[in-house]
Amino acid sequence: MHPNVPLVLRLLASSHSISQKAGSIIRDIMHSGQLNIVDKGFNDLQTEADRSSQRCIIRSLMNQFPKVSIIGEENLEKKDYDVPSDWIVDRLEESVLSHRCPDELQNVQDEDVVVWVDPLDGTSEFTQGLLDHVTILIGLSVKGKAIGGVIHQPFFNHNKAEEQSNLGRTIWGLMGLGAFGVQKVSPPVGKLIVTTTRSHSNDLINKSVEALSPDSVLRVGGAGNKVLQVIEGKAHVYAFASRGCKKWDTCAPEGILHALGGQLTDILGNSLTYIKNENFTNELGVLASHSAANHLEYQSKIPAEVKERLFAKSQSCF
Repeated sequence: MHPNVPLVLRLLASSHSISQKAGSIIRDIMHSGQLNIVDKGFNDLQTEADRSSQRCIIRSLMNQFPKVSIIGEENLEKKDYDVPSDWIVDRLEESVLSHRCPDELQNVQDEDVVVWVDPLDGTSEFTQGLLDHVTILIGLSVKGKAIGGVIHQPFFNHNKAEEQSNLGRTIWGLMGLGAFGVQKVSPPVGKLIVTTTRSHSNDLINKSVEALSPDSVLRVGGAGNKVLQVIEGKAHVYAFASRGCKKWDTCAPEGILHALGGQLTDILGNSLTYIKNENFTNELGVLASHSAANHLEYQSKIPAEVKERLFAKSQSCF
């Protein structure tokens, strides 16, 4: 199937289609009311929607790309991927395939790629009915670097769409190519809006946000949702001085944000790495800016005390 199309574009085209199917599964479970919530500890919830979405995504990707490493958030067993046949998606989105892959990504091989899957980002908000916060994230990394991905919002327009077929939005992007399905909007001039966590706040997060001297703070759920706030100009910067965020939370948002000229690093300004055999937690937090030109300014305002305490915590985890 499309053997002459570079692997990276085929992965994105497949992920685009798969995310839409996973989104419909999530909506069906929400409408059924059978969420079957499991508390994984530390305010970390899992629902039937998380599990079913991951089963759909990973089984579909495995069928098409058996040699590519795929890492999902939920700890499921091999038997869990025996899914209904209509959950297995083999369609590649033609609008993705119509683009020319950037030269530097033309010859990427299976062993160079890791796909990072968050089947339902913003689970806490999902269980509370805050559906605008929910995203599906499928990120691509090549040799440890986030290079693109897909963000699907299964409930986009849910307050306006008269028919379920009109629900949802799928955004995709690739470094060197750009991003599609979303319009990058400049944030307000003359003020600073910071977005941060809604449900996982702590002292370090609060101190880092206060140090930025924001005019307003936008507290929302989901890393994917917060990066979209930055991309669409609702916030200038996303600050999260904590170790709670994982690689599957940031890979797709980072790749898309960078494709649009923004920047995402840890709180110390280091690039994030995405390597399958390493720690999956972003131990030094996340800082994402609408414009790469302003990123260093925001990073320099994070207090030294916050950086030192976060670094000390990260060292204690090894």
